[in-house]
Amino acid sequence: MSSLKKILVPFDFSEASINALEYVVNFVGTERSIGILGLYVGNMAISDADSKKLENDFSKVMQSFGVRLKVAPKFMTDTGEVIGTILSAQEKSNADIIMMGTMGDKITDEAITNTSQLVLKANCPVISIPYGTSIKDPKNIALVMGGEKIDDKEVLETLLDIARTFDARVHALTIYKDSIYDEKAIKESNENLLEYYLEHFYEDHSFSKNDDVEQGILDYIAEKNIDMLTILPRNHTERSEPSEGRLTKLLTLHSEIPVLALD
Repeated sequence: MSSLKKILVPFDFSEASINALEYVVNFVGTERSIGILGLYVGNMAISDADSKKLENDFSKVMQSFGVRLKVAPKFMTDTGEVIGTILSAQEKSNADIIMMGTMGDKITDEAITNTSQLVLKANCPVISIPYGTSIKDPKNIALVMGGEKIDDKEVLETLLDIARTFDARVHALTIYKDSIYDEKAIKESNENLLEYYLEHFYEDHSFSKNDDVEQGILDYIAEKNIDMLTILPRNHTERSEPSEGRLTKLLTLHSEIPVLALD
């Protein structure tokens, strides 16, 4: 049984958010008791009449997918700064995960989207869903690993839940720039933890040398037909300073498949 009970979906009626909502509906499916909470954030006060119209429009979008969900979706509006309002709504609603669409930015490395900001600031798992991604079940999931020891196995819970739900294979991936890390004890510890905690869904661990870590990850996604990319934040590892989030931001901007950021 899935531990996911509620998904918060920021929704502004853009193409990216409609694409993301369709992905979420497929993700939930017709047999899972998972609630969908759509959230529209306005920068000015929203009247009751406008709020009702937005709710009706949201319902029409949901109906257009032609999927009968086990739990009726809900919709709410709020006003304020986008990221802070979304994070507040997640806490108040007790949503287990946020799934949010993004147009990304494949041209520059300096762009900041609402989704990339949200991924870095959220204290819960977030799946960013790029516009144009295929609406399908994730069957092959890549988990990006560094050379640090995982000290918080509970952070893998959402990944395990998704793997169980879709009977997906989890492929660990380490990209290194110079030489592969020498800490064999750490490598063995991580391998043992992945094999134990991810059960039979854990498939393999690949190591690849590339001076451009992001490009190495994107190349792996293309070569192995990966359906979802998973990032493990460094604040869940030992012997590592918290990352400034540059790689996470770049992957959120450039990936053509959903990116799951665990937290």
